Amino acid sequence: MKLINMFFSFKVTLLLIVILAAGAGYATFIENDFGTSSARVLVYNNIWYETVLVLTTLNLIGIIYKFKMWKSKGKFLFHFSFVVILIGAGITRYAGYEGIMQIKEGETSNTMISLEPYLQVTIVDGDKSYYQEYQKEFTALFPSLNNFSHTINFGDNKSIEIHYVDYMFAKKDATAKMGLTTVETVYNGQKQQVRLPGLRGQQGMPRELDFGDIKVMLTYGSKLLDLPFSIRLNDFQLDRYPGSMSPSSYASEVTVIEEDGKSYDYRIFMNRTLFEGNFLFFQSSYFPDESGTVLSVNNDPGKWPTYLGYFILTLGFVINFFDKKSRFWKLTKYVGSKNLASLLVALTLGFTGTQLKAETVTDKDHQQKTESIKEYLEKFKNESAPTAEKFSRLVTQSFGGRMKPVSTLNKEIIKKVSGKDSWFGLNSDQIILGMLTRPDIWGDLKLIKIKTPKLKKFLGLNDNEKYIAFSEVFKDGKYALTQEAEKALQTKPMERGTFEKDIIKVDERLNIMYSTFNAGLFSIYPKVIEGNIKDDNNKWYAPLEAISSFEGKNQQAVDAMTRGFINSVIDYKWNEANNFLDMIKTYQVKVGSEINLTESYIDNEILFNNLDIFFKLTLAYVLLGLVMLIFSFATVFKPSFKSKKLTFVFFSILAILFAIQTFGMGFRWMLSGHAPWSDLYESLLYISWSAIFAGVIFFRKSLLALSAAVIVAGIFMFTAHLTGIDPQITNLVPVLKSYWLTIHVSILTASYGFFGLGAILGFMTLIMFIFRKNRPHIDENIKNITAINEIALIVGLVMLTIGNFLGGVWANESWGRYWGWDPKETWAYVSICVYALVIHLRFVKALNNPFVFSTASLLAFSSILMTYFGVNFYLSGMHSYATGDPVPVPTWVYVTTVIVIFTIILAFKNRNLKETIN
Repeated sequence: MKLINMFFSFKVTLLLIVILAAGAGYATFIENDFGTSSARVLVYNNIWYETVLVLTTLNLIGIIYKFKMWKSKGKFLFHFSFVVILIGAGITRYAGYEGIMQIKEGETSNTMISLEPYLQVTIVDGDKSYYQEYQKEFTALFPSLNNFSHTINFGDNKSIEIHYVDYMFAKKDATAKMGLTTVETVYNGQKQQVRLPGLRGQQGMPRELDFGDIKVMLTYGSKLLDLPFSIRLNDFQLDRYPGSMSPSSYASEVTVIEEDGKSYDYRIFMNRTLFEGNFLFFQSSYFPDESGTVLSVNNDPGKWPTYLGYFILTLGFVINFFDKKSRFWKLTKYVGSKNLASLLVALTLGFTGTQLKAETVTDKDHQQKTESIKEYLEKFKNESAPTAEKFSRLVTQSFGGRMKPVSTLNKEIIKKVSGKDSWFGLNSDQIILGMLTRPDIWGDLKLIKIKTPKLKKFLGLNDNEKYIAFSEVFKDGKYALTQEAEKALQTKPMERGTFEKDIIKVDERLNIMYSTFNAGLFSIYPKVIEGNIKDDNNKWYAPLEAISSFEGKNQQAVDAMTRGFINSVIDYKWNEANNFLDMIKTYQVKVGSEINLTESYIDNEILFNNLDIFFKLTLAYVLLGLVMLIFSFATVFKPSFKSKKLTFVFFSILAILFAIQTFGMGFRWMLSGHAPWSDLYESLLYISWSAIFAGVIFFRKSLLALSAAVIVAGIFMFTAHLTGIDPQITNLVPVLKSYWLTIHVSILTASYGFFGLGAILGFMTLIMFIFRKNRPHIDENIKNITAINEIALIVGLVMLTIGNFLGGVWANESWGRYWGWDPKETWAYVSICVYALVIHLRFVKALNNPFVFSTASLLAFSSILMTYFGVNFYLSGMHSYATGDPVPVPTWVYVTTVIVIFTIILAFKNRNLKETIN
């Protein structure tokens, strides 16, 4: 009985959670370096990990019974839901199977390729053949675990033996992988070894061994499975974004032919599944030559038990929030009794832009040329604005197929090249207009950002130069960076220093400048073919490309409009230039009407660009956060310093900033046509929004919590505007065109804001621990902030859990599996385990105190950083941005780690403060 009570304890629960999280997290690194099969063999499908999952399920059932959780409906439901989910996962694991079906257009198929790999053995003995198969995966990390030995009896007392020799796994490039298994076959004393190429999800290449009187065919890889019905592919349809090779959507028009001969037609496309019996078919991919379709196939009897578990989980969480006996309710009641801040009111806050002063171009050796350039810039600045504004309203097509105003492209170019929005007193539209018409002048102006002294020295520049001219990288008509750029690009990202990084960036900026000079980036001309038939896929062309590829009157018209416009600007004939712009605009409206933008949309996007809401908010959040933090700590150490009026002002300003950010994100949503959290830049903005949301809505009575929320928002907003992150509005890939994107990503990503808030509050609490000795009033602040921190983590954990499982539903409805141990979803699962551990530390008496909780909430955020950043850049997978070699770990990671460890050590000596909320 004592042993049973020991097993059904929170200590064992926490230990099991630690093992599950550590195992899954380590498996992602195994998979990245040694392949998916290695991770599955060593962790995911290994008996030890499955045993821990079973023990966790039993432990959870015991805990539920031991503590009679059914007395609290919400608590019981969301804990019991994990039991149901684990049972459903077990059914899927042992009773379900997956595969791939490939069909060419016009053909019929009733076979699929299994996802699981098999060692397949075919023995040909005279006119008879014998077949045997063994389901087997291999690991490259611990080859000794791969050992096997099989004896196959056949014919009249004949037998062969097959023994494992070795296994080799190699990455051929960023995505392609190769597995080679060496086996030895023994027959009548004869031994032959052969290497079998093959991996999970791929059909192997057969190898034949000749032993004289028998032949043995060996294959390792996925096998063919027969289906009880057939599918004929009538038509595969691939739609691309206008003028690009990027898929917008793809679909398969199929006919399902059942066993009784009956048939029906169906259209399969991304997020629309074909159900036939127990089989589900999902649009997965297509043949490289677009002649056929690739369907993922799933037979999953555990689907509905799992979905039931998801439903119970969500219901339990919702009920728990309104249960007056729940931990969440007790914490909110405790926090609500404190009065550290006032309520929300409305104030106004405006943003003011700064006007950059004109740069002075100096060149003592070319004084006359310098004076000429100054004269040009002055005249061009005073006269070009109306024409530049008119030019900015033309529509251009991006390489990804997005239609946008030229104004947007102009800002992107200048920002990329110089890091600024304006230069020489000219806005981006004027600068680009000048570059298009007078490259001879603009090629000599210092616009291109450069950083490293070594590169400046290499180009013969002064150390104090921050910008270089396009012409300065050409020596005797040759590009000076050719060899250095090639070396830098060939260097692995981990081995690149600041010199190599700067060369790559400068080389990219020079290429952008060159493409701007020849208008290669401006796809402004749709094409008309004879008979007024538009070009395939509505592709638009850059001026030189259009002049060389168009024919007849269309070519003549484009040539005349382009040359006329450029010459008019060169000669300062602004009315003529405006007339040519009107002609180009009319041409776009007439020929490209199918995908052209409306005037109201152009107005809105230009307004959005000019407002530059998010960059200005970054500055506001960082400044406000620092001021609020200083003031809040001042009130902690000197309570008499509290000022309700000043607190009232801070809170009101924050509310206005939050409203502005909400407006900005809604504006971006309207322009892009999809929820603004579909890429790295947008998700960073959304995390900052969720942090402010948590502060304004849930913790409005604590100035310290509000300052933490602003700091979190400022950090993520600042990260979003780093040079390596692209803020451009882009088109969605096909699988993201689903309402699940809005639901899944919004809930899951918002949780990061709550966890970030918890980490900052934990850090602030540790600082208060350092100075709490002989200051009783600080203890009260610590307890209050700890309660707020716990509320934030509870809300974050609920959102992360629900968001993660909703992602599983989306995955299952879109491509046939709700859990594939992809690194991103695995680390989300690890984060769930980590924060579940933090929330439940209070059930272990020795760990039930504010110091432990604050330290844990701070350190736990590292799992979120790994989920969000680490997976994206260091691990390869479906959700990842990694392309092979990982990028170097940023310096701030090491600095932050040292600061965190140092703070914990200093706070440790004053850790003795007990928890008061039970």
